[in-house]
Amino acid sequence: MPSKPSPTKALTSADVKAEAARLGFVACGITHAAHDFGPRLRDWLAAGSHGQMGWMEDRADQRAGPQALWPEARSVIMLGMSYAPTVDPLALADVRDRGRISVYAQGQDYHDVVKGRLKMLAQWLVKEGRTLPDVKGAPEVKVFVDTAPVMEKPLAQSAGIGWQGKHTNLLARDLGSWFFLGAIFTTLDLPKDAPEVSHCGTCTACLDICPTAAFPAPYQLDARRCISYLTIEHKGPVDPDLRALMGNRIYGCDDCLAACPWNKFAVAASEMGYQPKIGLPELADLAGLDDAAFRARFAGSPIKRIGRDRFVRNVLYAIGNSRDPSLAPHAQRLAQDADPTVADAAQWALARLV
Repeated sequence: MPSKPSPTKALTSADVKAEAARLGFVACGITHAAHDFGPRLRDWLAAGSHGQMGWMEDRADQRAGPQALWPEARSVIMLGMSYAPTVDPLALADVRDRGRISVYAQGQDYHDVVKGRLKMLAQWLVKEGRTLPDVKGAPEVKVFVDTAPVMEKPLAQSAGIGWQGKHTNLLARDLGSWFFLGAIFTTLDLPKDAPEVSHCGTCTACLDICPTAAFPAPYQLDARRCISYLTIEHKGPVDPDLRALMGNRIYGCDDCLAACPWNKFAVAASEMGYQPKIGLPELADLAGLDDAAFRARFAGSPIKRIGRDRFVRNVLYAIGNSRDPSLAPHAQRLAQDADPTVADAAQWALARLV
């Protein structure tokens, strides 16, 4: 049953967090909506660190803060949902005839799962908000899951959920780093939580393990060198020097997350939709996917959004890094692919195997 607000008719932080927990969120915090992350964002964009992610630049003014996107917002509820793996992703690096797919993409598309729960919490918030003596009419809410110009990670730190580590991802002392973020903006003026501070100390495990040296300094990311960016967002051929460092990673990379010692406190994923379904697929099998087969195989998965050509490009880079000559025929068949980037990747792979 939905959690009940306190009998004083004041909607407390504890009320919101209890309902969030009931809905499966492992973290919940509340911050104000008047943040301005614009200066830091503009510096990052000016350095070109966003690579081809033009959408970061297109709506940078709105991305600067919640009220820049929605002026009526008064509070931001930040929420986390665990997707912690049951297998160490780093243990899969040496299985060279298989493709490594990021933990977050192993199950159902998180956008669908998280947004569904956010909507349920938002509906509860509106219902309870109507009963508050200082609220006229129904409070307004908006929910976001990684699809709008919202700075989820700094907002989550401001809401006390965790802090942005030296790898720029969010982590928490009681959760580790394996959790998705979602946000609810509301016109309700809710009690705010204290922001979190960094607890990374002198640890540099996440920086040291990065195969492409994507962190020019602690707490800074150059996406143009990040394997997650290269395999998911980057269009066209990847720099040959970086291809050789990608190993068998064909969608995303978990190395900096997996190396974090705070993950010993990670909370197990309870949502069945996040249970791994893709596993460690054979590169030979993936190289044979045409567009229809790709769409069918990854229906309901976040992988589907990058399309067959970019995905097969990644598979061919992994084949080239496999050191397995038996995979050469699969690259040979794609050396004249209709997509020039796929053909280039196939030729590169062949040159390394033959």
